[in-house]
Amino acid sequence: MAGHSQFKNIMHRKGRADAVRSKLFSKLAREITVAAKMGMPDPDMNPRLRAAILAARAENMPKDNIERAIKKSQGGDAENYEEIRYEGYGPGGSAIIVEAMTDNRNRTASDVRSVFTKAGGNLAETGAVAFMFDRVGVVEFDAKAASDDAMLEAAIEAGANDVESDPEAGHTVYCDQSALNEVSKTLEAEFGEPRKSALVWKPQNAVAVDDETGEKLVKLMEALDGHDDVQNVYGNFELSDTLLAKMG
Repeated sequence: MAGHSQFKNIMHRKGRADAVRSKLFSKLAREITVAAKMGMPDPDMNPRLRAAILAARAENMPKDNIERAIKKSQGGDAENYEEIRYEGYGPGGSAIIVEAMTDNRNRTASDVRSVFTKAGGNLAETGAVAFMFDRVGVVEFDAKAASDDAMLEAAIEAGANDVESDPEAGHTVYCDQSALNEVSKTLEAEFGEPRKSALVWKPQNAVAVDDETGEKLVKLMEALDGHDDVQNVYGNFELSDTLLAKMG
């Protein structure tokens, strides 16, 4: 399990304080608004909006908040956000990708660079580390949704490429980015609504790091994830079971 997935699991186990949850809801609402503004306001006709709503529901975001974010996209007061990808290196040379949505490119770039520097890493040029990742679709279900064999069989039949199943993390189905919508809808018809359906950056190889470096990397990921303009953070490192247990 690579850095992004491990990091998300750590954050989930820690639970979310009210202030952190409020910031998360703000990010989720922003993605919903942008997705609805770029396409149709109907999730059945807009795969990106559907994915954004699934992500919001997975975090127990109130239905009113979701509907308000969609309505905002149809009004003239919706902010204009620019989507930017930053790439850099964390402590130990681990590759990190940051996806941001901002109304001020210069501010966000300066802030992200500062976070990398303070953590002992450095921001690099676009394209510096992206080649170490694959852009793929991912559909996630809780472990109770199906047995490992049933999920694997259904996913492959739906057109997926691979499935990772874990008693705690659940089922993670990977597919080509062009097949995400079809795979997601097919699996939803069989197992119910997934907790996630999105495009992600999947590391081609996970690099094991020592615990000292791992702690620094998690702090960097937390700092990046905590920034208002940052939507997603991905890393190609792998933490030890000892460190995961300590942080859990």
